[in-house]
Amino acid sequence: MSSFNPRHKIATRTRLSEVRYEIRGELARRARELEGQGRSLIKLNIGNPGAFGFRAPDHLQRAIADHIANTDPYTHQQGLPEAREAIAAFHKARGTPNASPERVFVGNGVSELIDISLRALLNPGEEVLLPSPDYPLWSAATILNDGRPVYYRCDEANGFLPDPDQIESLVSSRTRAIVLINPNNPTGANYPRALLERIVAIAQKHRLLLLVDEIYDGILYDDNTFQPVAPLAGDLPCMTFSGLSKVHRACGWRVGWAVLSGDPMACGDFHHAMDLLGALRLCANVPGQFAIEQALHGTDTITPLCQPGGRLYETRRALIESCAASPHLSLVAPAGALYGFPAVVGDAARGFDDHAFALEMLETQDVLLVPGSSFNVPYRNHFRVTLLPEASVLREVFSRIDRVLERRAVTATGQRSAVA
Repeated sequence: MSSFNPRHKIATRTRLSEVRYEIRGELARRARELEGQGRSLIKLNIGNPGAFGFRAPDHLQRAIADHIANTDPYTHQQGLPEAREAIAAFHKARGTPNASPERVFVGNGVSELIDISLRALLNPGEEVLLPSPDYPLWSAATILNDGRPVYYRCDEANGFLPDPDQIESLVSSRTRAIVLINPNNPTGANYPRALLERIVAIAQKHRLLLLVDEIYDGILYDDNTFQPVAPLAGDLPCMTFSGLSKVHRACGWRVGWAVLSGDPMACGDFHHAMDLLGALRLCANVPGQFAIEQALHGTDTITPLCQPGGRLYETRRALIESCAASPHLSLVAPAGALYGFPAVVGDAARGFDDHAFALEMLETQDVLLVPGSSFNVPYRNHFRVTLLPEASVLREVFSRIDRVLERRAVTATGQRSAVA
């Protein structure tokens, strides 16, 4: 007879208490409850194009349909040979040194590959230099692979660009890698070549691996251009991440890739570790891999969306104009990616708590935002929105935001007058 006590709780890993992912966390759970009650919400918490009416391009869909009969078996743990050849050719054309199919790893989205790469790299207590704000998966994967995130600042006053001197000041004997997210999520910053060259020089000096998240590499606005890091890194080991989710609007296909560049001798053990961990999960989603060649070498479908008149451009325009018209908001205009990261300023910022604000927006305005502190920053006066809805929808969202902030400003002014 079993002696199991039904009230006995199953213990979980203690390090999970250090992990935060508010993009799909408490506020998102509350949003589902409200939807269950019949509320209609505007959800701006996730960069998920399909949820806003975008479709993966037709030629990518056809590539999968035409090969679906060939997708039943497992494939090589690093990915379909023809997919890896297409990725290697794309990166070779960009100037990535040593770009070859053997150095390409296909995964179930970039998220899986980030986790695998940190698992391959880190011993307990070793450090990874991460941007603040960051995409919180990077922090979570570092922690859950027994590493320690160390944050370098990307200050709003500097256009959310990092300071290379501050990055170097954080390097210790335990540092293993520098993470770059460019174009940046959540801020939309786009890093210029001179800045990237300085960061590469720091990694070379201290023999650090560069882990470069370039998933938004084709999403740029105005006259901004994208500079990949791997060509600047040369023989320095560099892992570049990208995929189909954002530029090609195919999040649900879960197709990402990582390209390992640099001196093959220096990268050999890390390459073997990545291959081993890839083999343990057998392989990545096979059907979606048949779309990679068309995605990288077929018709460019993202640029028109980012130009004047294009949907992403016009929603970004709505963001910029809405923040400029508000006395309670400031914004560094996003140069790329799918997000804006406004700051609450003035009287509305007095005693401001970003999580409480996001909850108020959800409960009273039917809008789901992500608090800025979810992106591992020490301040609490920012929030993130995605640029995926129609421009008119985002303008309506910001009119609701302004109503809430105006009430807060009036309250704060009254309290200040009472104290005076």
